[in-house]
Amino acid sequence: MKNLLFVVPLALGLSGGTQAQTAPAAKLPYHLLHTIAVGGEGGWDYLTVDPAGERLYLSHGTQVEVVDLKTRKVIGTIPNTPGVHGIDVVPGANRGYITCGRNNTCVMFDLKTLKAIGAPIPTGPKPDALLYDAFSNRVFLFSNDGGKSTVLNATTGAVEGTAELGGDIEAPATDGKGHLFANVEDKSEVIEFDAKTLAVHLRHKLAPGEAPTGLGYDPQHNRLFSACHNEKLVVTDSKTGQQIAVLPIGAGVDGAVFDPSTQNIVTSNGSGTFTVIHQDSPTNYTVVANVPTAKGAKTIALNPKSHHLFTCTADYGPTPAATAENPRPRPSIVPGTFRVLEFGQ
Repeated sequence: MKNLLFVVPLALGLSGGTQAQTAPAAKLPYHLLHTIAVGGEGGWDYLTVDPAGERLYLSHGTQVEVVDLKTRKVIGTIPNTPGVHGIDVVPGANRGYITCGRNNTCVMFDLKTLKAIGAPIPTGPKPDALLYDAFSNRVFLFSNDGGKSTVLNATTGAVEGTAELGGDIEAPATDGKGHLFANVEDKSEVIEFDAKTLAVHLRHKLAPGEAPTGLGYDPQHNRLFSACHNEKLVVTDSKTGQQIAVLPIGAGVDGAVFDPSTQNIVTSNGSGTFTVIHQDSPTNYTVVANVPTAKGAKTIALNPKSHHLFTCTADYGPTPAATAENPRPRPSIVPGTFRVLEFGQ
């Protein structure tokens, strides 16, 4: 982005009676507080804050980096996680879980030692996002190919079932009362299913939103915030399926969070911005700003204690030539430049 702040036009297709507007230019709601050098090689996906342990877990190539949020230093690495995507922790059980998309497994690890526990757990194809649900004491591993979710006992890691969700699943959320939500990327839907029976109860279409990835959730007002790849954020009533608003966001989105303390929805856009949208009321939303981050900073995590936002990126080198095996190559990543960006108000 050339400008630090720009006002974007409203997306069309808002539900009748719903108001959404763009705020006038003002002071940016978030600014860069710290850059945490991590280094190493490889790409990245999800990052996860553990507020109880004051740690940040980063997917990075074939391993997970662990950052102490008090010192902002890397304090450990969990290796042998090929194609790592998601990480979540179960503090009460001293367990963590990691999805490995390259070999269709999940690694369970000890939060204190960071050592793997037992053999990798087989999953459905292309395990990607995952979620610990305290209500059911289960960990849900979501496949981004084929619509399956492998369900684990959060304490033991034992497989307790498979949810058939009917599409390629992206980011999930929970209401803490037995209802789980997830974006269905290939069908442009957001669904609700039961954390215990695993039955899908509701399917909500997201059109004009397409290919949803990041998902934020406001349990107080039953609002789902689906960040879509065609640069739209779709707000849905989780109870009725009514589409409340459609708002413009930046390009290359992959993550979204909702902070109840600020009533802000923030999407992380790989083009190099956070789009910040304020929930003025459950039916009124304002695009506040597009905050500069960095190219490739596509995922996001919120620390619910400090209300800081985290994203990660690295420097890019040349793009390799296209081949028959890789017709759309990505730019190369400069070794040693992987880093975390921490933002606050």
